[in-house]
Amino acid sequence: MALGNASESSTVAVLEELRAEAEGRQASLIREWTRIAAWAEANLVEAPEGAATIRDGYVDTGLPIAGDGAPLVSEFALMELVAVLGRSPDGGRDYIGRVLGCAWRLPNVWAAVMAGRLAPWRAERIADATRSLSAEAAAFVDRGLFHASGVGWVQLERLIAEAILRFDPERAEAEREAAADHRHFDIDDPDSNGLAHVYGVLDAADAQDLDEAVARRATLLGALGSEASLDVRRSQAVGELARADLMLDLEGSPGRKATINIHITDTTLSGENPVARWNDRPISAEQVREWLGTVSTVVVRPVIDLAEHIPVTSYEIPDRHRVQVELRDHTCRFPHCGRRASRCDIDHARPHGRGGPTCPCNLVPLCRRHHRAKTHSEWRYEVLTPGTYAWTSPNGFRWQVDHRGTHPLRT
Repeated sequence: MALGNASESSTVAVLEELRAEAEGRQASLIREWTRIAAWAEANLVEAPEGAATIRDGYVDTGLPIAGDGAPLVSEFALMELVAVLGRSPDGGRDYIGRVLGCAWRLPNVWAAVMAGRLAPWRAERIADATRSLSAEAAAFVDRGLFHASGVGWVQLERLIAEAILRFDPERAEAEREAAADHRHFDIDDPDSNGLAHVYGVLDAADAQDLDEAVARRATLLGALGSEASLDVRRSQAVGELARADLMLDLEGSPGRKATINIHITDTTLSGENPVARWNDRPISAEQVREWLGTVSTVVVRPVIDLAEHIPVTSYEIPDRHRVQVELRDHTCRFPHCGRRASRCDIDHARPHGRGGPTCPCNLVPLCRRHHRAKTHSEWRYEVLTPGTYAWTSPNGFRWQVDHRGTHPLRT
């Protein structure tokens, strides 16, 4: 027992030391970023001639290193700064561009870095992902990041997609049409075990239909007595769906019957607000029109009140509760996990056997891995408010997870 306590104490001490080292490196980078911004203010140029620009391989693009709205800095002065920092010419140029992009185009991101809430490497990725956006679109993304301290990459991608839809709809539609041309569905030849790899890129609505049909058939196989794993039953379900289709004498394509939840307003299809949402993903109004043209039935449902609390007495979770929880939380609520809530288990925060209600206020989406961690290890969480959770690790480190992302909590 003494050895066990010593080992546990040593582990906590090492983790604390590592965290202190990480915080020290971040503090040093913050000081470096502040000085780079000051350097930029002292080395501005008025015209593109003599300004530092981006290179694409051996070709100079002529585009400023930090994107629309950021200042032009001297090419020759930049060479000196990169050398002083000990970076390679191309890598240093890109690095300075990302720092200046944060300083001038992403004020909320910059403030989060300066306050120590956002790691500089995360801010660099945000600057890199938004560099091609207009100043107006970049500002929209920056506002959407709020405090930016817990941003996830999926959230960032969605904000960028929405910014392009709002501020550059022609680009958005061109990219959508170009991407649609790359749809494909391929089946490899069987291998020596009689198995074939299947892969492809589908329209998102088609993929949703396929996923729901496979899930229903796999569940039915389990109910009929199959002891195979869920993954195996899903693969078998695809074959059964194919054979069922081959038995039908169809003169035309069947109408789509699976459910797709699209959130629109009365201004979406009119063009006044070009952004709709499929679950929590921004999509264009043109995509909605295309999907509506392929369905045989459209069902309009009332808005779901995500704050509604209507408990039931059973342990089994009604579909309406699951949908409400999925729309509220979007993803697994474990720190930094981005697995879709629709692919997660729904956990009773307070176990049903100990009086926990089967109610959205007590239900949390957790992917299978993190559900097991909560059930079989010392990981714990508490519901601060529905949709906001405080997690505690086995060694006492804590995080808050909410719609803004994951944030460390200090005890």
